[in-house]
Amino acid sequence: MTKSAFSASARPAPRAIARWLLAVAFLVFLMVVVGGITRLTESGLSITQWKPITGAIPPLTHAQWMEAFRRYQQIPEYRAINQGMSLSDFQFIFFWEWLHRLIGRLIGVAFALPLIWFAWKRAIPQGYGLRLVALLALGGLQGAIGWWMVKSGLSVRTDVSHYRLAVHLLTALFIIGGLIWTALDLFALARHSSARPARLRPLAIGVLLLLFVQLMFGAFTAGLDAGYVSSTWPLMNDHLVPQGIQWLGSLWATVSSDPYLVHFIHRWWAWVAAGALILLARKARRAGQRGPSIAINATVGTQIALGIATVISGIALPIAVLHQAVGALVVASAAWAAHAVGARR
Repeated sequence: MTKSAFSASARPAPRAIARWLLAVAFLVFLMVVVGGITRLTESGLSITQWKPITGAIPPLTHAQWMEAFRRYQQIPEYRAINQGMSLSDFQFIFFWEWLHRLIGRLIGVAFALPLIWFAWKRAIPQGYGLRLVALLALGGLQGAIGWWMVKSGLSVRTDVSHYRLAVHLLTALFIIGGLIWTALDLFALARHSSARPARLRPLAIGVLLLLFVQLMFGAFTAGLDAGYVSSTWPLMNDHLVPQGIQWLGSLWATVSSDPYLVHFIHRWWAWVAAGALILLARKARRAGQRGPSIAINATVGTQIALGIATVISGIALPIAVLHQAVGALVVASAAWAAHAVGARR
């Protein structure tokens, strides 16, 4: 791949590239959903090795299944929690982790091969080559982060580090936002050859930071199983500020690691993030784009309802998975609205 492949070309194809990026964003969204199922079914530690290529093929014989099961039986999660589980139960949790990793491999292929093709055809508009390569590199880094996360639960812990889980989830959501933003820039370029990339305005930065905090505490809530500490709403076990909060040595450790406090923050910071997102939706509407405004209002309202339903259902699997899925759609809507606000005419 030569440098000229990323420079101005005789046959730029911004619309085709934009559609491809949206297709990849959908695959990342699907991976986030399956990742939620993997976490909720406690399946994430079922595959104890990282084989990026050969790991795409699951065990095919009884002997191979028993070998995979034997490796799982050696980690703390099995000895402390799943002692005595059957092979069929192991195959169930293995399936979700395998599917999660398989989609990750599919995303890598679905991004790398078309990128090489577009570069070879000299179809990438000037100024976008490095951005696309950066997105590819970020996807590769995400795979490494996933193994870094899994590895934290294989030796001492009975689950993965909730900090590493947060990095893994937030990186996936950042990739979704980056793919959508780049696709929107390319759609604008397809409409007008002189269109310039949108800018990230100060208001949008502020709103996205508030959303980032909410997403981070959502990841902490999942990683700590903090959703289970209360199944009532709006009060937590008959208290506004829940009882049971323990000081864990420092302010950050307590805020980020105490299940009661993490659940409390995630529950009420949602309203701060929602208010900021609605403000961003209004700005997008004033900028002449109704689509992102409608998307934010629809996804934020749905997400709040699903969050409440997840709590009072006792973390029912279908509702909790929908909660994570719509959370990803909130990110996509926010990226769309931020782009609308920052579009340059």
